[in-house]
This record gives sequence, structure tokens and C-alpha cells, in this order.
Amino acid sequence: MHLWAGGCILRIETMKITFYGAAGRVTGSKHLVTTIHEERILLDCGMFQGEGAEGDLLNRHFGFDPRTVNYVILSHAHIDHIGLLPRLVREGFSGPVYANASTKDLCRLMLEDSAHIQETDLKRINVRRKEKGLPALDPMYDVNDVRKVMALMEIVPTGKPFVVGRDTEVILTRNAHILGSVAIHLTGTNAEGEKVRLAFSGDIGRPGDAILSGPDPFPQSDYIICESTYGDRRHPEAEDAMQKLLEVVLKTCVEQRGKIIIPAFSVGRTQEIVYHLDRLSYEGKLPPIKVYVDSPLSIEATEVIGRHRDEYNREILEYITRDGDPFDFPNLHYITKVEESKAINDEDEPSIIISASGMAEAGRIKHHIANNVEDARNTILLVGYATPESLAGRLKAGLPMVRIFGQEFQVRASVENMPNFSAHADYVEMMQYLSCQNKHKVREVFLVHGNEKALAAWKSRLMDDGFSKVTIAKMEMSVDLL
Repeated sequence: MHLWAGGCILRIETMKITFYGAAGRVTGSKHLVTTIHEERILLDCGMFQGEGAEGDLLNRHFGFDPRTVNYVILSHAHIDHIGLLPRLVREGFSGPVYANASTKDLCRLMLEDSAHIQETDLKRINVRRKEKGLPALDPMYDVNDVRKVMALMEIVPTGKPFVVGRDTEVILTRNAHILGSVAIHLTGTNAEGEKVRLAFSGDIGRPGDAILSGPDPFPQSDYIICESTYGDRRHPEAEDAMQKLLEVVLKTCVEQRGKIIIPAFSVGRTQEIVYHLDRLSYEGKLPPIKVYVDSPLSIEATEVIGRHRDEYNREILEYITRDGDPFDFPNLHYITKVEESKAINDEDEPSIIISASGMAEAGRIKHHIANNVEDARNTILLVGYATPESLAGRLKAGLPMVRIFGQEFQVRASVENMPNFSAHADYVEMMQYLSCQNKHKVREVFLVHGNEKALAAWKSRLMDDGFSKVTIAKMEMSVDLL
């Protein structure tokens, strides 16, 4: 980059990072790196989720000109990390999008689904806007934009260095958040030719994940962009997850003859829950009740995950030698057709319904909650992170009434929270993940992807552990990486 100063042209002296998402908030991951060669590398291009009108405004205005971005590198395929790629392309980005093979496979599914959801939701929103005399909104993107994104995607290896642009070396390291998820490590230079090393943690997964191997250590860094989702809390012991799930099933489905409704992200949590139910069935502990996975996206994602067993951990690989398919057991039904989905709600017998989205902000899960939340026999089982503003977040907060599709519903069903299934590391697990670093060589840690409480708690713990400078990133904050 060249800047005018007193009539002279000044050359950019070092790398720079500017935060355009997940800064002071949980979703919308977007971090723009500028190299000394004026190359602009965008780390993730995520959508803001569960933030209402403010989120919609942020999603429609990047804060930078997409035409000036040269490259995109993806950490993983969750919508809050990839969901604005089609809009980036619609607004003029035309460079390569780098991702590993698993993430590319999932991107197509996730982005096409996002485009369809936006189309459906926008029709309903525009009907209300018309009633209020407001102009109709245009979609942020459509399926054609998704196809353009997929044409730009280039597969890069995990664990092996590759070069982006003139001389920025990149290495992706597994972090076990979802299939294909990685931390991104960049090595650039300053004007003196000295190396500048920047790591972006992505979303940090948990050691001992039920399905995935990892997380793996990442190279020594001068600067670290680190997520903070659970910077203020611990998770229950992982081995308790299957037993706790069984207890909820026995109480709701056997004792109360009710239904369990599980909002679950299509990639990761759905497969983990199905795997635990598979194991309970294999061990003869699961009652003979119907289990529905009611999400076409989840079904396709399960097929993709089944093709990438190279990312599985040893335990599930050993289980596969005994059971065969870890995502299939008696009484498990994968639902694709809308008519079949509606028919589930007409059944009065006990069952488990797993459906997307995980925050219950979109998809078929909203219909299932609306149809079951007022029945005291039932349980809404929350198994992942949810922003406070989302439907899942409002249920978790214990609100007596929730608004769904413009109507108020009384919450009579039990609401259970099982952080055992969280895909995000807690603060002890994150500290363990960062232990691969010599903290005395880390100049600064930037905290992103967390609410105010989690960010503050995580900053305090990192400084107590010996990291000399920890900064909570703010939207559009720019920092020179010296």
C-alpha cells in the first residue's frame, strides 16, 4: 500500500490486520490481512447470525470493497464463517478461495442451503414489509452466486505449507471443531525482510471429540487471533454425554411419553448425536422409539462426513469395525420430503426429532418447536451454542413465552441444556490448545468470536497465564503487525 505524505509516496512497512466481523460479537468471522505487497487476504467471510435488523445491515455492508480483496482462506464451513462468500462474489470479488477438500465439499451444501433459506424467509419478510408500506428487500445472494463461489474454490492440503500471492506462506492445522476445520497460520514479511507470523485459531474444537481427530499444534506465532466463545466457562466431562442423553430419553420418551426436539447444526452436532444414539442402540440401552433426522442438509452432510474417514479418531474407527455404519441403527429415519416432515408432528407417540438449524433461527426446527413447545410432556434439548437473541437462546434463557413465525407460544415443554455436545473448547481446553506456543515470543493475542463476558474472562486468564499483551478486537480496528 502506498500513502501520500508531504508529496512523497510511502510504502507499507509491514503486514496489517483489520477486523470486520466476530469482533466484540460472536458471529460474522471476517479478518482482512494486508501484506507489504498490497495483497489483501481475507480470513473467512462469515455471516452475522441471530442479530436481527442490525445483523442484516452488517451482512449487506462489508465495510470494505470486495473488489479489492485478492484471496480468501477458509477455516471451516459453518455459515458464520463462510455465509457471505456469495455476496462477496456478487459485489465483485473474483480471486481464489482456498480451503481443504472437506471444507469445499461442505461449502456447496451449506451455501446452497443458505441461499434457499434466504429466499424462503425473504418472501415472508417482504409480505410484512408490504403490509407496513415498506419497500421489498432484495436477497443478499442466490444459488447462481453460490455456483460462482464454487468455481473459485481451490483445494489446498491440511498440514502442508503452500504459498498465497507473492510470498505469504500458509499452513492449515486441524482443530477438530467440525469436519475440515483448521487454524490458519500465515508467514509474511516486513519491509526489512523479517518474518511476521500470524495465526488465526478459527473455532477451536475439543480434545476427545467423539468423531474427529485433533486438535493439532500450530506453528509458533508472533500474533494470534483467538476465538473466545467459552472463555468464561467449563464443559461437563465428555464421558457424561451419552449417559446424560440416555437419561433425557428415558424421562421424556418412556416416563412422560413425550417427544425430544433437538435443534442441531447440520454439520458436526447432528452426526455426533446420531453416533451416540447408535452406540446406545448397539449396547441395547436405547428404547425402541423412532428417531428422526429431519434436515435434507444434515443428511447430505452425513454422507460427506462418511466419505472423509481420514479425519476420524481411533475410537470411532474401531467402533466402525464392530458396528459398520456409525450413523445408522434400527428406528432411525432420515427425512427429506416436506410432507414427511409435517407428518412427524401429527404423530402422538414418543420420538426424538433432530433438525436444523442449531440456533433454531431457520429451517424445519422452528416448525417442530412451534408444534411441541406447549406440551409439558416434551423436552427441547439444546446441544450447542446459541446467541441470546436467537430462538434457542431465548429458550435457554427460560423465557415463559417465545415468538415463532410472528406468533407467541407458551413454553410448557422442559428445556434442557447439554453443553457436553458443544463443538467449542472451554477455557481450559483452549489454554491447552495454546500450550504449543512459547508465550514469550507471542507479541499480541487478539480476541474475537465471543460475547462481552466471555471476552473479558478469557483475556484475564490469558494474561494471568503469561501472555504479555491481549487485546479484545473491535469492529474495523486495524493493527500493524510489526
